[in-house]
Amino acid sequence: MERLQKILAQAGVASRRKCEELILSGVVEVNGEPVTTLGVKADPAVDVITVKGRQIKGESKLYLMLHKPKGVITSASDPQGRKVVKDYLPGIKERVYPVGRLDYDTEGLLLLTNDGEFANLLTHPSHHVPKTYWATVKGIPHGSALERLQQGILLEDGMTAPAEVEYHDVNTEKNQATITITIYEGRNRQVRRMFDAINHPVILLRRVRFGELGLHGLARGKFRHLTPKEVQELRGAATRTHKIQK
Repeated sequence: MERLQKILAQAGVASRRKCEELILSGVVEVNGEPVTTLGVKADPAVDVITVKGRQIKGESKLYLMLHKPKGVITSASDPQGRKVVKDYLPGIKERVYPVGRLDYDTEGLLLLTNDGEFANLLTHPSHHVPKTYWATVKGIPHGSALERLQQGILLEDGMTAPAEVEYHDVNTEKNQATITITIYEGRNRQVRRMFDAINHPVILLRRVRFGELGLHGLARGKFRHLTPKEVQELRGAATRTHKIQK
C-alpha cells in the first residue's frame, strides 16, 4: 500500500505536490469513490485509480535533457500559440513535464521526466541542488558588486542564499560581461532579479549545468535521454546535504 499522491506521481501524472492538489480538488477516485483528503493509501496493482475519469496505469520512466531555445514556453501548451518544449521532443509519446522552469527569455539545460518522485526530489527547496548559468549583462560589474551576489542579496521576496560567481568573459567594446553564477535556490526569475539588484540587467541568460549534469555540446533545440548513471548522479546530488554558508 502506498500513499495516493505517491502512486500518482510515480505514474507520471504530475509532481507529488501537484498530485496533492488534484486529490484535494476532488478529481481523483479510487474504485469509483472520490478521495479528497491526503494520506489515503491504495494498491496500484489491485485498486482502480482514476484522475478526471482516466485510469492511471504504470508506464516506463523517462528522463530527458533538452537544450531549450530562447522564446520557448516551459509548458505543455500555450493559449497564445507560442512554441512550447513539447514541440522539441519528436517521437516522445509519453507525457513528460519539466523539472523546474526556464522562463521564456532564458535558454539552456532543461530536464523533463514523467517520474514525479524524481522531479520532486530535484526541486524541493531543502535539497539545494546547484544550477549554473552564464549571464551576459549590461556593463561590466565591479568585483564588489559580484561580492554582493556571493554573500546573498536582498530581493522583494527575501534574502537570497550565497551564490558562486566569477567572470566568464568581458567585452569592453560592447560594454558587457558574461558572468558564471551558480545558485542553490529556484525562485522565479531569480538570476535576472539578482543582476537587476546590482544595476547590471541581463541581456542573455543560459543555464549550462544542473547538479553535475552539463549540456556537453547538445545543440540548441535538441534533446537526449539521460543515462542511468546520470539519473543516479542527480538523485545523489539531491540527497546530499549542500551546506549554504550565511
